[in-house]
Amino acid sequence: MNPQLEQPFEALVEKFAELLTGDASPEMVEKIKIWAIYNHIHKTMPALASHWNQNHPQGKAEIRQLFEEVRDLNIKLKARSKQEDPQQPQT
Repeated sequence: MNPQLEQPFEALVEKFAELLTGDASPEMVEKIKIWAIYNHIHKTMPALASHWNQNHPQGKAEIRQLFEEVRDLNIKLKARSKQEDPQQPQT
């Protein structure tokens, strides 16, 4: 990968993690990378995701837990934002 792209792309992923979950820690950034890649695979190649899930039931459970964590953090972040700015339109 182009080294000049690496740092700006990492910053992009960090900002994405922050906007999605409210947390831009290195641990959350890594979780978001896994979440995003698995989400893309699941949507574009569902048979591959299904095959992996069958061969890695523990991994499937961990991915499901990760999806729930990201969803819950996103819901909490939206709720906090709504409380801070009641004039903001609902999405």
